[in-house]
Amino acid sequence: MIDAKTHVRVARPSRDLAAAERFYVDGLGLDVQWRTTERVPGAHDLLMVGPAGGSWHFELTHDPEHPLEPTPTVDDLFVVYLGAPVDEALVDHLLAHGGTRVPAHNPYWDEYGVTVADPDGYRLVLCTRTWG
Repeated sequence: MIDAKTHVRVARPSRDLAAAERFYVDGLGLDVQWRTTERVPGAHDLLMVGPAGGSWHFELTHDPEHPLEPTPTVDDLFVVYLGAPVDEALVDHLLAHGGTRVPAHNPYWDEYGVTVADPDGYRLVLCTRTWG
């Protein structure tokens, strides 16, 4: 059964793994858990990022032979519950590392946070609230 210790991977395509790494690792502070960019015919390039020792990670994929265009919607969100006001220095850091500040589709996220689109257009919400 799935429980709190079950590891979760969220996978999605990326146009540019180096740009994704700058945003999520250099900008947000996640760790690279795995990377493979050795061009092997028939295999994807992968970048896996997440918190060290965490129970989840992102797998960002790129297949140069059959690239998929990312298709984020305004409601594809990665929400980080900070439990504190959003530090504008963090937002500026994300913008300097390839992010774009955007208004939230759902006004709830503008009231309780800041939304930044990653280089592929997927949205990161830095939420001032806590979870649980």
